[in-house]
Amino acid sequence: MSINKGLIALAFGGLAIGMTEFTMMGILPDIAADIEIDIPTASNLIGLYALGVVVGAPTLVAATSKYPAKKVLLFLMLLFFVFNAIFTFAPNHWSLFASRFISGLPHGAFFGIGSVVAAKLAKPGKEAQAISMMFTGMTIANLAGVPLGTYIGHHYSWRFTYGAISLLGLITFLAIYFWMPVIPANKNNNVVQQISYFKRWDAWLMVAVIAIGTGGLFAWISYISKLVTTVSGLSPDQVSTVMILIGAGMLVGNLIGGRLADRISPSKAAITSFAAMACCLLILFFVAHITALAYPMAFITGMIAFSIGSPLQMMLINNAKGAETFAAAGGQASFNIGNSLGAYFGAIPIAYGFAYNYPSLIGVAMAATGAVLAYIFLQKVEKKQNQKGRKFESLEELEQA
Repeated sequence: MSINKGLIALAFGGLAIGMTEFTMMGILPDIAADIEIDIPTASNLIGLYALGVVVGAPTLVAATSKYPAKKVLLFLMLLFFVFNAIFTFAPNHWSLFASRFISGLPHGAFFGIGSVVAAKLAKPGKEAQAISMMFTGMTIANLAGVPLGTYIGHHYSWRFTYGAISLLGLITFLAIYFWMPVIPANKNNNVVQQISYFKRWDAWLMVAVIAIGTGGLFAWISYISKLVTTVSGLSPDQVSTVMILIGAGMLVGNLIGGRLADRISPSKAAITSFAAMACCLLILFFVAHITALAYPMAFITGMIAFSIGSPLQMMLINNAKGAETFAAAGGQASFNIGNSLGAYFGAIPIAYGFAYNYPSLIGVAMAATGAVLAYIFLQKVEKKQNQKGRKFESLEELEQA
């Protein structure tokens, strides 16, 4: 697939958004010490960003539905740049909290609109691979950006890290301005029609697929530091190496997921990825105590877990004719719900005194549930849509379908 410059611009956005979301986990103690608050209070910065994603995804998409995609993407990255800059210089925890929430608003809308734009820029049959190019930016963030940002935050200042992230938003703005082709707005866009997508039962089935299934990833990765240090026996200094391996796995898995979705259909790719994730997390539970396996399992689990992104986005887009952008943005909100659910349920065995490999079992259950729900979607929704789309030889055949 020849790479369109517009896709590169979207990948820059994925890099910026990935860094602002995931770097927070690594430098939270530095922020807490700098503004003199405790860790539990500082952890609200994570939750407020996720809340911003959930709120911003539907509202910003609905508010901008009449405008050309390029203008909307420029507006979203301008919002990202400004409020990450405000976050960088915020003097107290109240201003930090407010700017952190607002900086999360563009996240879901950017990926929702960006997914639809990427699919339009792609050659026929290569849509999922084009979407995976956008998500490559987020995987590069996990591979290199987050470890680098964490290092700068630890050894210099967390404000330098978020200043750089803000500038990355500005670079994305310029890349979109110069490289993104103008895609005319759909004059038939109807906000009520877009919102009415969520009156359908299959829309909520997709929410469940994403929120529960991807929760399996977060049940594991939310506690990865404690897992590799207390169960696998690695030193704290080696956690950054593990995170780099996870990021490398995510980069590879994202590209595999895009190709798989184009080859065997998005729903089948999602079922395969969720089932593989459940198997991988189960294996991880039993081998986590073997120190030598900590590194390869980090790469393999990251690869399998992140192969799910492009198939899910294509499932949303294909199932929401007339409301593709709204559905894709809602998918990002669902992904962040999965973030919260995975971390919450993964904490339950820890609260009862079990070791840090036990959250992986929670991940097994959530990923397996995602596979089952994706299979239900395939049987009850996708196959029915395919039947309606084909020509029937007789009235009886049509009625049977």
